[in-house]
Amino acid sequence: MPPTSGSDPASVPTWDEVAHTHGRFIYSLAYRLAGNHHDAQDLVQEVLLRVRRGLRTYQPGNLEGWLSRITTNAFLDRVRKQKRRPTQALPDDPDRVIEGSPGIEAEMAQRDLPEDLQLLLADLPTDFRAPVVLKDVLGYSYEDIAEQLDVPIGTVRSRIHRGRSRLRDALAVQEI
Repeated sequence: MPPTSGSDPASVPTWDEVAHTHGRFIYSLAYRLAGNHHDAQDLVQEVLLRVRRGLRTYQPGNLEGWLSRITTNAFLDRVRKQKRRPTQALPDDPDRVIEGSPGIEAEMAQRDLPEDLQLLLADLPTDFRAPVVLKDVLGYSYEDIAEQLDVPIGTVRSRIHRGRSRLRDALAVQEI
């Protein structure tokens, strides 16, 4: 069963309430999907923009379910866009780049899952990562995941199975 919102299900929250009350939830899911702090921050900004536009039509109910669907869809849209327009990374120049601290959100997200497991999740192909995160990290049912990803339930089950297998294989290699 997916997490539920602590607010009154009969009322539509304001954008500020969503951002302040559910910002950590959105960031945590974005971090799991994106695999790093900077991409997760960008994804959260995109999600909050989509939430602002979507609150007009939001039907009170499972707010965190709605937010996780928006986050997952924003992540998948970003991956599709990157596949169409691959980017070339700028060369590393340590004299020109100053690395800031990751912030409290990144530290909290990293505390929830061991760093090596988060890195292995980030290495999974997108088609496997999203269902595995939704199932194993957030606890969604196969049916909910199929609905969120707009794929048949059999596809969800096979992607979760394959994703878990890849994680197991990668963990076994690390232990050797």
